[in-house]
Amino acid sequence: MRPLEAVRDVEPGLGEAGVPSPRTDAEHLVAHVLGKSRSQLYAPNGELTEEQLAQLRSLAERRRRREPLAYLVGEWGFRRLVLFVDRRVLVPRPETEALVERCLSLLRDVQTPQVVDVGTGSGAIALAIADEHPGARVLGIDASEDALAVARANAARTGLADRVALRLGDLLTSVTGRVDLVVSNPPYVLPHELDLVDPEVRDWEPRLAFLGEGVADRIAADALRVLRPGGAVALECGDRQAQALAKHLRDLGYQDVTVAHDLAGRERIVAGHAVGSPP
Repeated sequence: MRPLEAVRDVEPGLGEAGVPSPRTDAEHLVAHVLGKSRSQLYAPNGELTEEQLAQLRSLAERRRRREPLAYLVGEWGFRRLVLFVDRRVLVPRPETEALVERCLSLLRDVQTPQVVDVGTGSGAIALAIADEHPGARVLGIDASEDALAVARANAARTGLADRVALRLGDLLTSVTGRVDLVVSNPPYVLPHELDLVDPEVRDWEPRLAFLGEGVADRIAADALRVLRPGGAVALECGDRQAQALAKHLRDLGYQDVTVAHDLAGRERIVAGHAVGSPP
């Protein structure tokens, strides 16, 4: 079977299972099995072996059960990086790329910033900041040793382990000293919203990483303890949560509080600057 025939064979079953982008996912799966890019599937030559067809059918069945595509292919792109991912971590998302963009803007005039990424997961935020700001040194913290194992693999994979340290910890409790930026994509799906979440997230991704209430508020409050005067906090939040989070930052004493949008135009990123000395 030729690659595009295999794509056409897989696509209908994915669509029937409710996969949002069945054609694209089918192309990803066929390309993964062949070890090629999606664009190479359109070359006129080449066929899948029986072994490759068996592997493809197995992967397609898992995708029909709504296992995330990133887990099936074992890696996912995030900004300029390609990161290893599996069920121990959230799949990096475009919304979080916008958070990194906001962080880089906040750090533009800081030559050698010290950054803390709370709930680092796969290391996506920490590694992207280090990759795109050559003077940055980043500490990634996570409460899951399993997640940290993935982050360590990604630090080695990207060649950024010399500037990205990783530590087991509960939010900011283990952080001392002064830093220029605290960033987090914390758990923000509320318990009563769980049934509204896509099956890929609800049934497969680690709930510790996405299900939570008030976590961003706690991070913002404790960040005042470690931020230098003028340092910033940047937080991702759920849809329709940004204005309440921005108010919380202002109530805590943050200045220049801003709300930024993700690529879909939703209010998603809240940031503010600490002033004066930490309490």
